[in-house]
Amino acid sequence: MQELIVNILLVVVALLAAVLQGIGSKPDSGMTKKQKVMLWRILGATVLLLALQSLGAPAFEALGAAGRWVRLAFYLVDYWIIGHDILRKAYKGIRNGQVFDENFLMAVATLGALALAIYENGDYLESIAVMLFYQVGEWFQSYAVGKSRRNISDLMDIRPDYANIERDGKLEKVDPDEVPIGSVIVVQPGEKVPIDGDVVEGSSTLNTAALTGESLPREVGTGDAIISGCINMTGVLKIRTTKEFGESTVSKILDLVENASSRKSKSEDFISRFARIYTPAVCYAALALAILPPLVLWFGLGQTPAWEIWGYRALTFLVASCPCALVISIPLSFFAGIGGASKAGVLVKGSNYLETLSQTRIVVFDKTGTLTQGVFEVNGIHHSAIENAKLVEYAALAESASSHPISKSLQKAYGKEIDRSRVSDIQEISGNGVVAKVDGHTVAAGNDKLMKRLGVDYINCHSVGTIIHMAIDGQYAGHIVISDVVKPTSKAAIQALKNAGVRKTVMLTGDAKRVADQVASELGVDQVYSQLLPADKVEQVEKLLAGKHGKEKLAFVGDGINDAPVLGRADIGIAMGAMGSDAAIEAADVVLMDDDPLKISKAIKISRKCLGIVYQNIVVAIGVKLLCLVLIALGFANMWLAVFADVGVMILAVLNAIRALFVKNL
Repeated sequence: MQELIVNILLVVVALLAAVLQGIGSKPDSGMTKKQKVMLWRILGATVLLLALQSLGAPAFEALGAAGRWVRLAFYLVDYWIIGHDILRKAYKGIRNGQVFDENFLMAVATLGALALAIYENGDYLESIAVMLFYQVGEWFQSYAVGKSRRNISDLMDIRPDYANIERDGKLEKVDPDEVPIGSVIVVQPGEKVPIDGDVVEGSSTLNTAALTGESLPREVGTGDAIISGCINMTGVLKIRTTKEFGESTVSKILDLVENASSRKSKSEDFISRFARIYTPAVCYAALALAILPPLVLWFGLGQTPAWEIWGYRALTFLVASCPCALVISIPLSFFAGIGGASKAGVLVKGSNYLETLSQTRIVVFDKTGTLTQGVFEVNGIHHSAIENAKLVEYAALAESASSHPISKSLQKAYGKEIDRSRVSDIQEISGNGVVAKVDGHTVAAGNDKLMKRLGVDYINCHSVGTIIHMAIDGQYAGHIVISDVVKPTSKAAIQALKNAGVRKTVMLTGDAKRVADQVASELGVDQVYSQLLPADKVEQVEKLLAGKHGKEKLAFVGDGINDAPVLGRADIGIAMGAMGSDAAIEAADVVLMDDDPLKISKAIKISRKCLGIVYQNIVVAIGVKLLCLVLIALGFANMWLAVFADVGVMILAVLNAIRALFVKNL
C-alpha cells in the first residue's frame, strides 16, 4: 500500500513540475496568484513527504530516543505546509457556529489519523497523503472553475473602457459614465461602441458577435440606430447618444449576466438544503461508527473492543463523506449554462429561469416585432396600368408631405430622394388618402373610400395588408399592397419548437383578424387570438396557464411596452433585445439579443442540456458517495481510497459541468 501511494506521489510531482514549467513559459497562463502559491505548496509538501519516506524510520532511530520525535516533527511540518489553511478554515467555521463543512471533515479525519499513527508509533504517510490528495483535487477544481469563469468573461467582454468626444478638433477619451444624452461621440475602426445612439455621420460595418452570437457583420449608415457593445470594423462613425451609459444595452447585458447567479434554481436550493442536513448526519454517523460497534462487541459478545480499528473506519468515513462534488459542480453547471446561452446570443437572468425554460411546453407569441419585423414595406403591386416603378414613384411623391408610416414605406420603396418641386396642390383627406399634382398629373393615393369619393372604379385586393389604390387623371392605375413582413426565420422557429417538444404554439395580437389568421397559417401556429388589448392578452395567458398539464411551463415572447404585463405573468417571459422596448426587456426573464425567434428553441435545448448535466452530477456524486460509505463501514475500503473516490468524483463532476458551455451544435 505504501509503495502504491509513493508511486502516485511521484506522478503528482511530475505533473506539478510540468504545470509549473508551463507557467514559466506562459506568464498569462490564467492562474491567479493564490493558485500559483497553492501549487508551490503542494509540490513542496509532496517532495518533503517523498524524502521522509525514502529515509524511513531507521534513519531517525540512529538519533536515539529523540529520533521518534524528530521524525514526527518533520511530518508535522509537512502536514502544516499542506493543510494549515484547511485547519484555519475549520477553526473559523467552528468559531462562527458553522461547524459541519468539508474543512471540518478533512481536519477531523486527518488529525485523527495522525493521532492514531502517533499512538501506535506507526506510519504518518496516510494522514498527510490524504490531505495532499484533497488539496490537489481542490486546486484542479479551483483552476477548472476559474477557467470556465474566464471563458464566460471573455465571451461577454463587451464593456467599453472609454468614449471619444471631439473637442477643439481633437479626440478626447472620457469615461462613458460622464457622457450626457445628446452628445456626439466618435467611434473609430476597431473600437467598441460605448453608448446607444443614432449615427449622424459616416458608414461602417459592425461586429455584433458578442451581443447576438451572429458572425455576419451588420451595415450601418447615417440615421441608423446603433447599440453599445458592437465593434466598429471599418469606417469612422459619429454617433449622437440617445441614452446614458448606465441605461445602454451593454450595461444592461453585463448587469444581467453578473447578477444571473443570484437567483437560485430549485436544484441549487436542493444542494444547499442537502448539505445542511447531510454534513451533520455523516458526522454523527461517523461518531456512531467509532463508538457503537466496539461497545456492542464489549458488552454484547464479551470481546475486547478494537477501538483503533473502528476509530480509523470512522475517520475514513468522514473523509469519504465530503460533499464537494455536489456543492461545487451544481452551481458551476448553471453558471456554465448561462454562459453558453450568452455565447449564443440568449441572456438568461438566473439559473431558476434556466430550469423553468427546460420545462416549457407552451410558447405564446406576440406578432408585430416578434414573429414579424414590425416594419411596413411594399409587398405587392397589382393591376398596374403603368410600370410598377412609376406607380410607386407617383405614390411616394403624392405622399411626400406626410409623416405617416405608410408614406415612409412608399418613400423607402421608391429608393430615391424626393424632389418636392415636382409636387404641388397637396390635399390630404382625413381617413381617405391624398390628392396632389405630380408632374402636372392629378394623382390620388388612398383607400377604397377615396376612390368612391372621386368616382373611380377600383379593383378589390385579396392580399392582407394596407391597400393603397391609385388613380391618375381620374383613371384607375392599380393598387399597392403594404404589409408587415414576416421574419425569415419565424416559420422555422415554430417548427423547431415543435421538434423540441413544445406541444402548443399560440399567437396573440392586437392586429385585425384577417391579418393575424394569414400570418398564423403561413407560420404553422396552432392557435391565434386577434384584436386584443394588453389586458386581453393577460386574460388569454391566464386561461392558457389554467389549462396546463402537470409541471409544464408557459413562455411568452414579446417586444413592446404593451407586452410587459404578459411577460411578467407568464411562467417565463422572453423579450426581443435588439429592437424590443426597455419595459419588455426589464419584465422578461430571457432576452434574445438578435431578435431571432429561432433562438427560442436553442435556449430550450441549452437549458435541457444544462439540467441534464446537473442531474448526472447529482446521481453520480450521491451514488459513488453512498457506495464508498457502505464499503468503509464494512471495512472493505481505507482512507486513501476514500479520498481518491471523493476527489475523483469532484473533478469528474466539474469537468462534466463545464460541458454546459459548449452549445454551438445544439
